[in-house]
Amino acid sequence: MKISYRRLTDQDLAVFIDMRIRQLREEGAEEDMDLAPALKDYYRRHMADGTFISWIALDQGKIIGTSGISIVEKTPYFGCPSGRIGLLSSMFTDKAYRRQGIARELLSRVVDEARKKGCGTIQITASDMGVLLYRDFGFTKNPNFMQYKLS
Repeated sequence: MKISYRRLTDQDLAVFIDMRIRQLREEGAEEDMDLAPALKDYYRRHMADGTFISWIALDQGKIIGTSGISIVEKTPYFGCPSGRIGLLSSMFTDKAYRRQGIARELLSRVVDEARKKGCGTIQITASDMGVLLYRDFGFTKNPNFMQYKLS
């Protein structure tokens, strides 16, 4: 088995979206709508303007791992004077390929992309499974994050 890595393209979106939905299901998300159209719209728009970047892992042409980072900008603060933040998402590896360093390689690649885009920090809401990877990579938990859902 030789794993290869490359950037996500429009031609990969159907499989990428399927894997994102599998990830959300695995994490216990309540599935109350068809999310695929909204994901397709989001990825197309933000890949086109460069504010969503993804690296994928492949085994003989089959996508077996995904990653993504959305570049957002907010008011600068002491922890991030550029105001540019990378929001990590879509970190998913097919069950048959887990614990082989694939997620770490994908994470490294999207972190490099965020650095190139001038991000001062990267944030993620991690699943229980992902916490160890992110902690080993150097992420720290921020106890101040809160969310207010509008819909």
